[in-house]
Amino acid sequence: MNKSGQIIIHLVVWLVLVLMFVFTGTGGGKITYSTVVWFLYFGAINITVFYINYLIILPTFLNRKRYAWCILTILFLVLISVFVKCALAYYFYEIIMLRDKGKHVIVFWDYFFLATVVSTLFIFLSTILKFVSDWFLNEKIKSNLENEKLASELAFLKSQINPHFLFNSLNNIYSLAYQKSAKTPEAVLKLSEIMRYMLYESNESKVSLDEEIRYLENYIELQKLRFKDKAYINFEIEGDTRNLKITPLVLISFVENAFKHGLATDKENPITIVLNVSSDKLYFQVINKKSNQNKDETGGIGLQNVQRRLDLLYKGAYRLHIEDTETIYNCELYLNL
Repeated sequence: MNKSGQIIIHLVVWLVLVLMFVFTGTGGGKITYSTVVWFLYFGAINITVFYINYLIILPTFLNRKRYAWCILTILFLVLISVFVKCALAYYFYEIIMLRDKGKHVIVFWDYFFLATVVSTLFIFLSTILKFVSDWFLNEKIKSNLENEKLASELAFLKSQINPHFLFNSLNNIYSLAYQKSAKTPEAVLKLSEIMRYMLYESNESKVSLDEEIRYLENYIELQKLRFKDKAYINFEIEGDTRNLKITPLVLISFVENAFKHGLATDKENPITIVLNVSSDKLYFQVINKKSNQNKDETGGIGLQNVQRRLDLLYKGAYRLHIEDTETIYNCELYLNL
């Protein structure tokens, strides 16, 4: 909350408290000269004590961990306020020190003790408010730092993805160009669409699920060109994908992993990709036959990266199951969109 908002809240609280005490202390809110003396002069002293402690003493000494000086200064403030109250009490002797229409006189030390208790109470209230407000401020700072750390880590993870895909895709296009394939221009176009998505659309925290699917399709088509249309991939989409959002570049790592470690040229065991949507729940599965010959020797970020991103972005809202056998690699992702 900004300072002007805090000031307004403080003013409203004090106004409500003063009106409440005036109403209850005067038997219905009747304003008299004695009411002005009690609540204007003495109320002003108590509120001043409250804010001197809250705005000056505690921030000055507690933040520097000078506790002894803090206690001594508070004691001095209480003592000064009590003496000022006593001086006012004798100035307004008939209003303050006389009770029951002059039949009872308050002894000085009794009033001194009462004034000390009241000033100490306002010191206590301001100290409690200071600790509570500092606690909320620290929690806000802690939350902001955690959010900044999260954003930085996500940006770092995403920065690992983009160069990696570009590197692999350029290798694929280089292979086509080296073979003087007529499909090289088509591959360049697919790469252009992929890079446009990665550089622009994927900067959003959430993108359309349909856009993410088109990105997967472009990547798969680029891989097919690489294998001269001898790659066998079954990409099945089930359910209504419209009006759904997903974090960009979450699904692609599973598909890339299938091409990197899988056997894409086996007609009997094609790479199978299933995307099923039911309401706001997504099921994504990638199955591939493992191959020891089709490996990316340059390495990559792998599934460890995407799992970390899922932990950060979908904590408690996803389940990832990986089955890794000698011949089959099966990834299943259950995601609440």
